[in-house]
Amino acid sequence: MGRPAILPKKKKDGFYLELRNKGAKTGVIIIRDTREAMMQAAKQYEITKDVIVLGEHRNGKKVEESRRKVA
Repeated sequence: MGRPAILPKKKKDGFYLELRNKGAKTGVIIIRDTREAMMQAAKQYEITKDVIVLGEHRNGKKVEESRRKVA
């Protein structure tokens, strides 16, 4: 057996949320296709979990809010 790969995983395109149990240090990351779906999921989970919005990722990188066009 060889050495395990050390390259970080590339993120898929979409909007990312991290859900944690109240007071926990780590959580589960979920992906949604649209901003509206991400905000709906955040609203749904905020009652029982700590929700951290990680934002939009495209081509494996985070999209900066200042660069994105707002129509």
